[in-house]
Amino acid sequence: MARSPSPLSAAKRVPKTVSKPLETATAAVSGVEAAAAPLPARAAKKVKPAPVRAPVQAAVPEVAEATASRTAKAHKPKLVRDSFTIPKEEYQVLEALKKRALGLGQHARKSELLRAGIQALNAMSDRAFLGTLNAVPTLKTGRPKAD
Repeated sequence: MARSPSPLSAAKRVPKTVSKPLETATAAVSGVEAAAAPLPARAAKKVKPAPVRAPVQAAVPEVAEATASRTAKAHKPKLVRDSFTIPKEEYQVLEALKKRALGLGQHARKSELLRAGIQALNAMSDRAFLGTLNAVPTLKTGRPKAD
């Protein structure tokens, strides 16, 4: 059975003849000359002067600034989700710190408090860091047994 050509495939075909660039350029020049020719007196009264436009170059810095602000907003830090075990007493300290921040007029989440603690540890000297680290007891890893 012979296949008939699809009407869509015919629309995709490239024409075999292409207009010559010289003919197109000549037509464009004659069109420009016609536009530059003086108008009759009657027609000149009806024609309004074209509004003066700002140069295109003035808009380029604005586009660059808009693009830069979009890329700054688009970049989000990669987040990592993790779980850990913490003693109940230290968890209660975390809750007390949340209440303390709220009393000072600043709402704080547990993750924000933990991140602030990490930043504080990072800012410590090596000696202070080791002292703080040694004050924290080591815990057995894994899930605690059900009580």
